[in-house]
Amino acid sequence: MKHTILLLLLLLFATEIVSAQTNALKPIPRDTSYTPYSAWVKIKKHYPNVTPVKPLLPKGVKAEYNIVYATLLNTPYGKRDLHLDLFRPKKAGKYPALILVFGGGWRSGSKAAQVPMAQQIAAKGYVTAAIEYRLSPEALYPAAVYDIKAAIRYLRANAQKYGIDANKIAISGSSAGGQLAALVGMTGEMKKFEGDEGNNHVSSRVQAIIDMDGILDFTTPTESAKDKVPGKRSAGAWWFGATLKEAPAKWMEASPMTYARKDTPPMLFINSAQPRFHAGRDSVITVLNRYHIYTKVHTIPNSVHSFWQVHPWFDQTVKYMVAFLDKTLKKH
Repeated sequence: MKHTILLLLLLLFATEIVSAQTNALKPIPRDTSYTPYSAWVKIKKHYPNVTPVKPLLPKGVKAEYNIVYATLLNTPYGKRDLHLDLFRPKKAGKYPALILVFGGGWRSGSKAAQVPMAQQIAAKGYVTAAIEYRLSPEALYPAAVYDIKAAIRYLRANAQKYGIDANKIAISGSSAGGQLAALVGMTGEMKKFEGDEGNNHVSSRVQAIIDMDGILDFTTPTESAKDKVPGKRSAGAWWFGATLKEAPAKWMEASPMTYARKDTPPMLFINSAQPRFHAGRDSVITVLNRYHIYTKVHTIPNSVHSFWQVHPWFDQTVKYMVAFLDKTLKKH
């Protein structure tokens, strides 16, 4: 009898170990619906002359791929490393840095989408980092905010290693990445957004923000419109885990315009011709003007969302970004 009980206990223990291992190895859910290629295909239907943007490492720039900037333990998917791709001038020196955040409705996309832009801007005398962050199928808001702040802290903590001027770090993002860049940049060192993913003794502040078609006001009706259609769900509802009606405070909390104040960094807005993606921009600019904080707006005529993914708009966007970065980070 004792042997039978012991055998049953051993079997139960072994089953629990196997179950734990299985859970730890569960693959991270991915949504691959938005890519640079899919964006090009969609845009090409209306603008047949556009061409896709591809990675191209410029002369004088060196690259390091898949650097681990944070490691998360005990996630539903086991140990989880977060990565960034880093580009910097080969010539030794101390350069301003730019973190680039990809878009995809907080649900899809990857850091690869920002690599071409990171490469070209690095050639202009910057250290650039295209970063990975957790999307809504893997982790709901505010996980992505914690991840991006951890990336800023990692680069600042390793400034000497990568040739970064720790006092001159900017952040940029496109679409959902633009909203995230604005939120992260406008909430520097705000405790509720910091998370605990490493280097917490280091500041997460940035000195400049670039927002490409990222909304600054989640409460605008266009962002939650799908939630009123049976069987549909907005990108925001997927990210927050609740609709605007169910959790209005959360949607407002994630709206960058909420945090416009006297210590907000200079901001550049590069927008398509689609007004939906300008939501909250003018309200933020009004506040920043009150405090004499530099802002610049470029609205590209006759352009579509995801304009940064195709030529010729890609080159125009890079020029706008570099001009802004030179003014705000290299002016001294």
